[in-house]
Amino acid sequence: MAENKTKANKLSVSAFIAAVADRGRSADAKALVKLMESATGEKPKMWGPSIIGFGSYHYSYDSGREGDMPLLGFSPRKAATVLYNMSGFSDSGALRAKLGKHMTGKGCLYIKKLADVDQKVLKTLVVKSVVAMRARYPS
Repeated sequence: MAENKTKANKLSVSAFIAAVADRGRSADAKALVKLMESATGEKPKMWGPSIIGFGSYHYSYDSGREGDMPLLGFSPRKAATVLYNMSGFSDSGALRAKLGKHMTGKGCLYIKKLADVDQKVLKTLVVKSVVAMRARYPS
């Protein structure tokens, strides 16, 4: 069975953010670090080469595959900033409908600019996502 490539490591979060070429995306990343750190009570860590994660959970599948992933995280990618684990609670769809300009994928939220979304709604999504993930994966 292949080993999970996305693992917590000792790379510098601040150096990673400083290396983001798009200055707007870099500023958004700094704001997301503050928001997610506040919501989780966890310090940011790099997971793999490009995901900034907060906290962790252990998963295991019936297939025998298991591993650890960040409880909540994001990655400032070239096309958009990807926020991970932003669903899994009952009113997530209703909140996303109020969020503003974004796209969704399987458990992910894609935002081009933080200025495009309602910050209060985003904070509520983040906080509720943390609660849902901790309920699903108690430590």
